[in-house]
Amino acid sequence: MPDVVSVNAVTPAFADITTVGVGGRIGVFVQPRDRVGLIEAVEDADSRGLPLCVIGGGSNLLVSDGDFPGVVVRDARQGVSVPDEVAPPEGGEPMVHVNAPAGTNWDDLVSYCVRMGLIGVEGLSGIPGTVGASVVQNIGAYGQEVGRVVDSVEVWDRQDKVTACLRASDLGFGYRTSLLKRTMYQAPAVPDDRFFPTPRYVVLSVTLVLRHGSAARVGSVQLAGALGVVPGSVLPLGRVRQAVLAVRAGKGMLEDPYRYLTDWMGSCRRAADLEEALTAVQDDIHGPGGGRVLLDRHSCGSFFTNPVISREAAAALPEDAPRYPAGEGGRAAHVPMVKTSAAWLIDHAGFHKGFALGRGSAAALSDVHTLALTNRGGAGSDDLVALARAIQEGVDRTFGIHLIPEPVTPGINLV
Repeated sequence: MPDVVSVNAVTPAFADITTVGVGGRIGVFVQPRDRVGLIEAVEDADSRGLPLCVIGGGSNLLVSDGDFPGVVVRDARQGVSVPDEVAPPEGGEPMVHVNAPAGTNWDDLVSYCVRMGLIGVEGLSGIPGTVGASVVQNIGAYGQEVGRVVDSVEVWDRQDKVTACLRASDLGFGYRTSLLKRTMYQAPAVPDDRFFPTPRYVVLSVTLVLRHGSAARVGSVQLAGALGVVPGSVLPLGRVRQAVLAVRAGKGMLEDPYRYLTDWMGSCRRAADLEEALTAVQDDIHGPGGGRVLLDRHSCGSFFTNPVISREAAAALPEDAPRYPAGEGGRAAHVPMVKTSAAWLIDHAGFHKGFALGRGSAAALSDVHTLALTNRGGAGSDDLVALARAIQEGVDRTFGIHLIPEPVTPGINLV
């Protein structure tokens, strides 16, 4: 049976278990330690008609300060396994499968893969959250997306009350989205009446397919610049990982590792990987940014997705606005789309690094990245919502583009 903290005992608030440190008291908090317990916890909440929030690392979540009257389930299972041979057989297939339960910390998995010489996720180093959340969001950075290396995802189907194995081709991966995520919404940022804030399909475990090797090709121009090489260069996996972590740290896009020393987060990371993160952040704290380094990390990460717009809308933007091919979409079939930068739009609409609605406000843009809305200490959900809405309105007014929030926002309307 799952470990349960009931409404009659001390329960956490969302502020205790999210990276932004915001959110109200939780009614029932459940931490299943096995696969059956996870399914039972989800099914019990659904059978009683209670609001359900299955949470990962709490990094992509902005919750209202009001009490949450339902059940929050956090998968307490950790670990990584390799069903295949860790070392490639001589002359054999260079591919290898890696499996992890949904509750495994994502960066712990990346660290493991790099140590084992498994290529394909090193560019995703340092992204906060869990393995389960990674496939819901289709996390991506520096030329890689998790959807490109997914073999299969085992899920609990809340509608049909069965487990299922979804192959990569079933999951409809796209830019920061998947079939899993889309079951939560009627339209972008418009919650589904039945499956919100938890998808129809609850992730139980994920199997990736990676390549054996000790070095990886650097496809990202930004990452190549940080490494001092030309794009396409092949470098040792460990060096690539450390460069990614350094770039993310410089943008405030790593989480605050001290959160894992608190009562509610203490069992959520592998000890050796946590120690490495704590050592690294100490170096940052004693650097030029000082103590503000941690404040920049108290966020939901990237708060808005990069808009994908028509060619006509892209042509109307200023000449120096970023433009990237974004495949096809729109109401008509085979319509070429363009992706632009939300961070650029925010900055050029007048919301610069460190922007706040008032002097000394507890909510402000990060000092190092305009795409992160941060809790500077004591911020409530209303503070962050007011800042987010001001930015949405400003970008809409300046460029005619409406920014869509990336985090899941229970109890909050940011359409």
